[in-house]
Amino acid sequence: MKNNRSAICKSAKPSIILPAAGVITLTMALAACSPIQPSVELMGSACTPGVDSPVTDTGTGRTWVLDYPCDLQPGEEVTFILNLHGGGSNTAYQHAYFPAWELKEKYRLVVATPYSPAAVWRPEDDQYLQNIVTSVTEAVGADNIRAFWLAGHSQGGLTSRRLVCTEFFENKVDGFASLSGGRLGGAPQRSPNAGRPRQADAPPPSAPTTPPPATAATPPAEPACDFSHIYAIGEYEIVSLPDTSALAEKYNCSARVRRDDVVDTEPGKTYDSRSQNPGTREWGLLPRPGTAEVYEYPGCDDGRVIADVVRIDKGHTEGFEPNIMDTIVSLMVSASGGKIQRN
Repeated sequence: MKNNRSAICKSAKPSIILPAAGVITLTMALAACSPIQPSVELMGSACTPGVDSPVTDTGTGRTWVLDYPCDLQPGEEVTFILNLHGGGSNTAYQHAYFPAWELKEKYRLVVATPYSPAAVWRPEDDQYLQNIVTSVTEAVGADNIRAFWLAGHSQGGLTSRRLVCTEFFENKVDGFASLSGGRLGGAPQRSPNAGRPRQADAPPPSAPTTPPPATAATPPAEPACDFSHIYAIGEYEIVSLPDTSALAEKYNCSARVRRDDVVDTEPGKTYDSRSQNPGTREWGLLPRPGTAEVYEYPGCDDGRVIADVVRIDKGHTEGFEPNIMDTIVSLMVSASGGKIQRN
């Protein structure tokens, strides 16, 4: 890290304030050495773990949620995650579905969780997302962003895939975590029962029309720029996980290694309550403990991380449990970074 937190005088009382202009100003008052008593404010609101802190993007007038370590020190390096919700979802669901904010102190994370007013990410949202990245970069300082990751659930993952090699993001993104949003390096076959189940209380379908002739879908091209990739999927969403990865081959990684399974005795924080009449295991049921299989391709060029996570007995919408969250975030922060610093 640029600034060793243990070397800072224990009397330091940092104050981090995010004014309406979207720039974080760091100030530090030094007194006689005593235990750190940080005071962190975001637009006048105290940094309280687990409490959403909305920030307004002055360019679009739209809000987003910012989480960061309440004991953040001036000059300290952090990992920045842009956390995108899925189609039909919102900030609150994504904040609970992939709760990286719970690990912000442990892994020194800055997490931005935005929303689309259409509940589906569209190209017209790109400027809003770029504004968030720019404001966080200016606030924290480009030299202090050790790595920048895109993380997206479902359509948010597909959006991350679309964005990752665009002109704005290509020289900034160090990694892409696809959360039930599509695997790079060889996609698994989708479960035949995948998709949101029709609910018993739904209105009857309209009269059928003659469908257009079936055509083979052309898969989107693999992004050509360089970044780490973590793919997480529910067991019931796919037929089986491929045991090779073209992305791992690209980066000269070693053969796939299965790590110890991750066991969670606590459930995740959310689920799709709108789709439980009936629910399906493919779409996702109620939150519950579980086990996840973790596969890694070690020894990749330039310190990149390529890994797959299969959440056993889970579908598309159950929120991530605490231990598998910790495992995924630890993989993210173990990967090489520095694109924003270098640019």
